[in-house]
Amino acid sequence: MRYAASIKLFLIPALSIVLLAEPALIEAKKPFGKPGNAFKSLYTPDYLELKSRIVARFKDHSPGRFGEFVRGTRKKLDTGKKVLAFTFDACGGRHSGYNAKLIAYLRREKIPATLFVTGIWIDRNPEVFKDLAKDPLFEIENHGLLHRVCSITGQSKFGVMATSGIGDVIDEMELNARKIEVLSGRRPMFFRSAAAYTDEASALVAHRLGMEVVSYDIVSGDYIPFASAKYIKNSIVTQARHGAIIIMHFNHPEWHELEALEKAVPALRAKGFSFGRLEDFSFYTKGIG
Repeated sequence: MRYAASIKLFLIPALSIVLLAEPALIEAKKPFGKPGNAFKSLYTPDYLELKSRIVARFKDHSPGRFGEFVRGTRKKLDTGKKVLAFTFDACGGRHSGYNAKLIAYLRREKIPATLFVTGIWIDRNPEVFKDLAKDPLFEIENHGLLHRVCSITGQSKFGVMATSGIGDVIDEMELNARKIEVLSGRRPMFFRSAAAYTDEASALVAHRLGMEVVSYDIVSGDYIPFASAKYIKNSIVTQARHGAIIIMHFNHPEWHELEALEKAVPALRAKGFSFGRLEDFSFYTKGIG
């Protein structure tokens, strides 16, 4: 089951991005402005050298297929055990909230989870990010600097802004990876594009940057604004299978993920499922550049 094509995700308004733990903000002139134009101060010499090398490598590369499950993406854990991976996205812009009660539930129930965060969300929630990053229950992964669909040709989905070329794809992936590493002390292993859509070329770029693109095996349905707890719970429980990666969100405290999990988790445990983070069952160690 995929994201319903009729659901159009909200656009991100004008934003500020901070790569390092500095007090000054670097203001984008326009919403979704190219990082190459709006965020030049994020371009350190070593980053520019890396970017130039990868751009040259992919200069004449075909974009390949575009979608949620293209070659080079992962949707299941590397395990034959009866384990599920809850993954929660935090997008950005005006949707940069924090579902504190959901996170408290995961902690109370000792449910490990993988959190995909954008640079925008981190900037809006710096103290929350630090708290989550130091909690061993959670694995922090990369949802992109500006929450953009990664495509080397600018192909998009659900009205979400897309990258416009290889350079933009690298910025979206690598600048946020560096941001997370500086602030948390751990470099992300995995990347999820906005809306979980990408092309095959972008998946290869992620590979060159030492990250693996992650999609999902089970869509919870929580991306539908105010979807009922019953609907989300049923979507998870009825589709549960060995090694499935479940996609949800934790940046909408007004949505019903908490109530859904309060019903889904006991049902899943009764079926013999346990829960794990991506890094507990998937290993991706290839180098950068």
